[in-house]
Amino acid sequence: MEKKILLYDNCNKCFGKGIIIVDNIAYHCDCIKQKSLFKQFIYANIAKEVYGYDFNNFNLQYYSAALIDPLSNKFTYRQLANKALTAAKKFVVDITNNKENTGLMFTGPVGSGKTFLAGCIANNLLGNKKQVLFTVVPDLLDEIKETFNKNGEYTELQLLKKLREVEILILDDLGVHNYTEWTQNKIYSIINYRLNNKMSTIITSNLNLEQTEDLLGERTTSRIIQMCKVYRLLVDQDIRQIKHLIENKH
Repeated sequence: MEKKILLYDNCNKCFGKGIIIVDNIAYHCDCIKQKSLFKQFIYANIAKEVYGYDFNNFNLQYYSAALIDPLSNKFTYRQLANKALTAAKKFVVDITNNKENTGLMFTGPVGSGKTFLAGCIANNLLGNKKQVLFTVVPDLLDEIKETFNKNGEYTELQLLKKLREVEILILDDLGVHNYTEWTQNKIYSIINYRLNNKMSTIITSNLNLEQTEDLLGERTTSRIIQMCKVYRLLVDQDIRQIKHLIENKH
C-alpha cells in the first residue's frame, strides 16, 4: 500500500489551524505530526515515487531461485536479494538505536531493486525522526556546477557541507555520469569526509567495484569499500518492465 503524506493546510479536521477545540479545551491536531514528517521528506529530497517504498513491498519473487551456472555461482539471485534486504533492515535498526553502521552499497543492473531498497531505508529512518538526505548523483553534480551561476546565493561549499555532515546520506546512481577529474574530486571529498567521521552512507550503483575503480579511481573506491558493506542485486529482467507488463494486463 502506498504511503501518503498529508499537507497540513489541507487538513479537514483543523482546516490548517493545527488546533482542535473540544469542550473548550484546545488539542494539537494529528496533522501537525504529518506536517513535521512532510517537512522531513522535503528536506530529504525524496521524489514522490519513493514515498511508497516499503520493505513489505520488496518482493523476492522477482529474483530467480535457480542458479544460472551452478558450477560458478554460490548463491541464487533470490538469495543475494534476501541478503541485501536483511542488511537494509539491519541498517535501519542499527541507526534507529544509535548503533554504529557506516554504510551499505547496493550494486547491480538497471531495475534490480537498488533504489527501492535505498528508498525503504530512507522512509523508515525518516519515520524514526532521523535526518536523511537522498540525492541522485548525476543531479547532484549538475547542482554543484549550477552554484557557479547563482551569484553567491548558494555556494558550492554550502552544498558540500550539507552532503558531508547530514546524519544519513544516500547517493543514488553513483556511476551514471561522465566522470571528469573535477567530478571525481567532488565525490572523493564527500566520501572521504564521511568515512573519516564515521557517518552513515548508502550508495547504489549499476557498476561493480572494478568498474567503479575505473571511473572514480582507486582512492575513492578504497574508501567506499572501507565504509560500506557491498551487496549485489541481480535479475533476469528489469523489475520495472515486469511491473509495467503486469499493470497493463489489467
